[in-house]
This record gives sequence, C-alpha cells and structure tokens, in this order.
Amino acid sequence: MRSTTVSDVGTVRSNNQDSSFAGEHLVAICDGMGGHAGGDTASTIAVRSLAHIETDSAQGDIAQAAHMMENSVLAAHDAIVGKAKRERKLAGMGTTITAISLISNYWVLTHIGDSRAYLLRGGRLERLTSDHSYVQHLIDTKRISEAEARNHPQRNVVMRVLGDFDIDAHPDVAIRRAQAGDRLLLCSDGLCGVLESSTIEEALQTLHDAQDCAQKLVGMALKAGSTDNVTAVIGDAFARPQNPLEDQTPLVGGAASASMAAIADIVNRPVASAPALMYAKNSPAQRAAELAKPAPVVPTAAPAPVQPPEPPEQTVVQPSEVRAKEDEIPDLDTGEIPVVQKSDGRFTADPNDPEVVDAIHLEHAQARKADRSRRFRNRVVGGVVAAIVLAALFIGAWAAYAWSQTQYYLGSENNTVTVFQGVPTNIFGIELFHAVKKTDIKTSELPEQWQDRLQTAITFNSYDDAMDHVQLIRQQWQELQAKNEQEAQAKKDAAKKAAQNAQKDADKNADKSANNADNGNAGDNADDNAKSGAN
Repeated sequence: MRSTTVSDVGTVRSNNQDSSFAGEHLVAICDGMGGHAGGDTASTIAVRSLAHIETDSAQGDIAQAAHMMENSVLAAHDAIVGKAKRERKLAGMGTTITAISLISNYWVLTHIGDSRAYLLRGGRLERLTSDHSYVQHLIDTKRISEAEARNHPQRNVVMRVLGDFDIDAHPDVAIRRAQAGDRLLLCSDGLCGVLESSTIEEALQTLHDAQDCAQKLVGMALKAGSTDNVTAVIGDAFARPQNPLEDQTPLVGGAASASMAAIADIVNRPVASAPALMYAKNSPAQRAAELAKPAPVVPTAAPAPVQPPEPPEQTVVQPSEVRAKEDEIPDLDTGEIPVVQKSDGRFTADPNDPEVVDAIHLEHAQARKADRSRRFRNRVVGGVVAAIVLAALFIGAWAAYAWSQTQYYLGSENNTVTVFQGVPTNIFGIELFHAVKKTDIKTSELPEQWQDRLQTAITFNSYDDAMDHVQLIRQQWQELQAKNEQEAQAKKDAAKKAAQNAQKDADKNADKSANNADNGNAGDNADDNAKSGAN
C-alpha cells in the first residue's frame, strides 16, 4: 500500500487536534476533543498506540491482527484516562479512532467515533464505518434523513469515543479482503461533514495521485465552510511487483507530528511530517481569505504560465539508535505507553509485546506507589494544616473571650436591671457574658425607652461606666417613682375630698328631708284640733 495524509487546522480553530498516520501497512485518523490542550494530546496518544502495527504483521494471522488492533485501541483508551487523571487540566479529553491495516491481503479495520473510512473499488464508493453519533442514531431509527443530519444542531454529539468518559471504549472491528486497485479514504468529520459523498467519490476517481487527491479534498472542505480541523488519509493498494518498490517513509500528520521522535522509535524506522496544505497561510483568517479569493481571470490571448507550487518542507526524524549515533540525545519516553528496547536493539511500544506489558505494569506499580506516597503526604500535610487551623481557631476564640471580658453592658434579668460582664453573644454555644451586679431597679417600672435599650443591651468599656449609668437610671427611676407617688397621693386626696363633699351633700339632703317631715306633722295636728272644736 502507498499512502499519504494532509491535515490542516482549518479557518476557525487555533490548534490542530486531529492526528493521522500513513504508512505501508497502516493508515489511521484520530480526531481529538477536550479543550485547547486535551484534544491534541488524546489523538497523539492514539496514534502512538497504533503505530507499532506498521511494522508488526502478526505473522500474517488475520484474527491475531484484528485482536492486536483492538488491544491497541483499548491501550490508547487506558493511556488517555491515566494521563487525564494525572493532569487534571486534561480532564474530559478524548479522541475518535479509525484505522485500517493491510495484513496478508486483508483490510483489518478498527473504528470508534465519528471519523470515517471509505473504500473506492471498481469505480464505486462504499462507506466502511458507521458514525457513533447521536444523529447517526436518529438516521438508523429513521427519525431524520441524511440530508437533515448534515444541518442538525446536535450533529457534533458523539456517543462513543476513547477517553476520559464513562462510555464503552471497545471499537468496532471488521475484516475484508483487499484487492489491487482499492483506494481508501480516512477522514475527520471536518471533511465528511461538509462534502457530499458524490463529491468525495468524484475526487477519488479522477485524481489518481494520492497526494493531489488529499490536497484537493481538504481544500474543498475548507471552501465548503468547514469550521473544524480537516484531515484526509488516502491509501492505494497495488499488486506486489516483481521488483520491490522503495519503502515508503511513514507520514505523521496533525498534532502527532509534534511527537515524531517517539513514533520513529515505535516503528523503528524514519518517519516524516505530512505535507502541509499547499495554500496554507500563517493564520486561520489568512487561510479563510485565501480560500474565499476568486480565481484570477487571465486573458485567453495571453495565458500566464502556471507555476507549480513549491513543495512544502517536510521534517524527517530518525529512530533513537540513529540519533544516538549522530550524537543526538534519544528521547524514548512517549509520556503514555513505555518504549522498550529489545535485545536486538529495536525499540517498540507495542502494547501486545510482553516486555512492553511488563513495562506498563512496572509503571502502574510505580504510579500506585507514588500515589500512596502522595496520599500519605497529603494526609500529613492535611493533619498539620488542620492542627494549625484548630490552634488558630482556639487562639482566636480565646482572644475573643479575653477581650469580651473587658467589656460590660446593662441588660435585664428577671425584670431587674443587671450589670453584665462580657458581650451579649456566644461562640459555638459558649456564652461570653455573665451577671456581676443585680440592682433593685425593676425594669417594668422604667419608661419604655429605657426598657427597649436594656432589651438590646447598653454597652460600656468598664464596670465603672456601667455603674455610673446605673445611677443615672436609678435617679430617673426614683424621680419617676416620686412623681408616681405624688400623682397617687393627689388622686387619693382628690378622692377623699370628693368623698367628704359627697358626705356633706348627703347630710344636707338628710336635714332638709327632716325639716320637711316636721312641717308636715304640724299641719296635720292643726287640722285635727279644728275638727275637734267643731264637734
């Protein structure tokens, strides 16, 4: 197989979260997600986990190759989850994976997410993968059509991916016999999400050069308005010639191109960065302007000579053993899956290799040990901090209590004006006051304004000030008592006088009644005498 890849950041995004790999036996596309730093990290981990398949043919055993690819995907998932747990800024990162290997004349496909794989065979385009997305679920259940899915508001919702999510990470695996003349296209949704299948099919059929075809597809996706990173990987299968062709240098595109040294060690051969998009500019805005620019109109009478664009610069990175010979410091650490140097001098990060498995177990054991040490340190530090906090609280409480005992206030207790030491409050249920002097002044006998003030407490900075205020209250209380007594005596005198007047009036009325009675008796006697004389 001869393959190539082109990956572009696009016209909107500031960083490329896609990663791609194009080799003789493996092609892969990984579309990362999870914030500015997470998506590119996740997709790079996925490519690193798959890269060993380029040089590991599984001894031609198709079933073993399929199992190896599935294990590599699951190893990528574990590595992504582990890195997200170690670096919380990467929490929530994930990636899709669509990868196809050519083993013993068979295509072995593994897929999870919404990146896609297409096969052009005999002039007919066939889609090899089904999107693990919400809109694909709606299509499968016949709720919406393919055309409606293209503009659905939830078209970017992915239901199955690798990464820091509580979802099934097992990929779809399929095996299919390969034929000479087969052309594969693996692409991120930044491409297939905006281009019709007929457009993709036409480009794959008419552009025989794989690099030209990849450039064309990515460019058309950007012109069609793609707002995502756009990546295409094309692989062409051919019959093995009698004279072997020169080996193809594997190409690494997108975010993973920043980790080519680790990938070169994994495949134990040179790797090169993928060619850049031919008209790529320095910023998304410039690329958008370039894409929107109409083609210049050239007079037919004097056609301008077409200058082929200069091929973009590519970086080639050698494996560690070559770099070491050239006095370069080898960097064997991928940061996720350990790279092991075998007895034959070859470096590998194949998660199926027993030595790599042992290295992974060792890393996990060391990580657990470090985690236990970290938790112990955290407990010690937490205990010290808790002790300091408790001590500070105790000192603060003691200081608050000590200060409170320098304060005094007047209040009412059992209807008596009382001097209290402290402040009228409590801390954690502990009262910061107590009565030090009870007076003989009855609160209920004071004016209402004094009763209200005593209810809310009258505070002082010293006991003497409080007692001075008690004397003021006492003076007013005594004045009020004297006034009340005077008023009571006046009322008593008035009542007595009123009673005396009433008695006098009663006596006068009695005398008058007696006089009237005497006069009546005298008249009666005169009448009787007159009657007697007449007889």
